[in-house]
Amino acid sequence: MAERENRRPRRDDRREREETPEFADRLVAINRVSKTVKGGKRFGFAALVVVGDQKGRVGFGKGKAKEVPEAIRKATEQAKRQIIRVPLREGRTLHHDIEGRHGAGKVVMRTAVPGTGIIAGGPMRAVFEMLRLQDVVAKSLGSQNPYNMIRATMDGLKKEVSPRQVAQRRGKKVADILRKPEAETVEA
Repeated sequence: MAERENRRPRRDDRREREETPEFADRLVAINRVSKTVKGGKRFGFAALVVVGDQKGRVGFGKGKAKEVPEAIRKATEQAKRQIIRVPLREGRTLHHDIEGRHGAGKVVMRTAVPGTGIIAGGPMRAVFEMLRLQDVVAKSLGSQNPYNMIRATMDGLKKEVSPRQVAQRRGKKVADILRKPEAETVEA
């Protein structure tokens, strides 16, 4: 018995522990799809799910199956595999205004002052809630298809860069990046 307690963790045990950070998930859309066959129609379901750890990581996935719970499970698994990290300012808003595009879908996301809340439409709201963004103003232009709206939102969030990343890329200090340009003195 003591041998089992002192054994090294198996590879499977370690993988389970790494995946344990609990992700919250949100069902965005569910569609009934049909396939016409010789005897009539066969119905299935397509699900669109957004997952996030509410600490700056978010992903989305879609799944199709004959039953709704199976479609949701497949979508959730795919979403966990496609997670991206988004830098947030003060853990509550975006660092700068961004635009995202996918197909005919275009979204505009703007940083907001404390107390603004999430001002965004359905699918975009789900992404922001899974990120735990507290203050953001967003507008969807073009396609109202939830799949394209989420893809456009994710495209925009991938473009988000923090001052730390900019400073590192330019070989400067964060303070140099954030410092406001001093007003030039105009000689009269």
